[in-house]
Amino acid sequence: MGTSTSAQVPMSVPAPQVQVQEVAGFQAYLMSLRPKARAIGVSDATLDNVLPTLTFNPRVIQLDQTQPGGSFDSPIPNFEPYRLQHVDAERIGRGRIAYRVNRDKLRAIEQQTGVPESIMVAIYGHETNYGSFIGDFDLVRSLASLSFEGRRRALFEPELLAALKMLDEGVPRSRLVGSWAGATGYPQFLPSVYLRVAKDGDGDGKADIWSSEADALASIANYFVDAGWRRNVPWGVAVTVPSNLNREAIANRTAAMRCPRVFERHSMWKSMAEWRQLGLVPLAAAWPGDTVMATLLEPDGQGKTAYLLTSNYRVILDYNCSNFYGLSVGLLADAVDD
Repeated sequence: MGTSTSAQVPMSVPAPQVQVQEVAGFQAYLMSLRPKARAIGVSDATLDNVLPTLTFNPRVIQLDQTQPGGSFDSPIPNFEPYRLQHVDAERIGRGRIAYRVNRDKLRAIEQQTGVPESIMVAIYGHETNYGSFIGDFDLVRSLASLSFEGRRRALFEPELLAALKMLDEGVPRSRLVGSWAGATGYPQFLPSVYLRVAKDGDGDGKADIWSSEADALASIANYFVDAGWRRNVPWGVAVTVPSNLNREAIANRTAAMRCPRVFERHSMWKSMAEWRQLGLVPLAAAWPGDTVMATLLEPDGQGKTAYLLTSNYRVILDYNCSNFYGLSVGLLADAVDD
């Protein structure tokens, strides 16, 4: 989840130089975490069983240090190439199969939570291609190495402690595999997210997001509820924009505290009735209710397909704060449900 912190790194990139004394301090660092782990209820038995078995993994440091960041001022590419890659025929087809196979469970989850069946499936499809690849890194070892290295300790140390809490609560160590950055299971939850929102969807008393599609889908829906999903509000709608639209008049005047580069591309909020009065026309037959509030996003520039995006789109961004991700999840959901 946000999980989308992994990336392919060329094998020609040299591994980071880790000083011998740093590796020697790895176990000392882990021992220093004991009071923090005990404070959140992790038992000494779990700590004694896990911490001495961990070794430093320089590969995850290499992956973290070579993440493509891009400067704030670098140009943003067009959305269309990304859409073609991530909302393709294969992913749509597999999504429809997952939708049909899990229909009874999905219907029950939607009735309980208000999160559409197709949105759950689209997240599942984007995160792990419907469970086909969940990653094979030892999560506890990866998080311990990243936390020890220190560059992003504020992010990784709490996740390491949460992973230890998961083990203490009975999650088998063999389950804790995933991306190099700590995401695990079909929904690619970080350990802290698992502890907060993982749900039992099949009634067996466990929240098994690694092999139970019912549990994974129920957990995705619970994440969205926790993030503020509003029942019966669409994520957004594709529209055409009149060439004479005064974009300066609708420009966003506020600065977002989180993901500013994502939200600066959005217009101010207006009701669907107001957007219609400005001449916007939906590409699909359905037009959300007049009172639904939305922002305008033109990801490929003027004259191309644009989107009116509701508060529920912001919930998708809570899962992964990227307009390309949010749009492709919404579009895949629409295609799966078509």
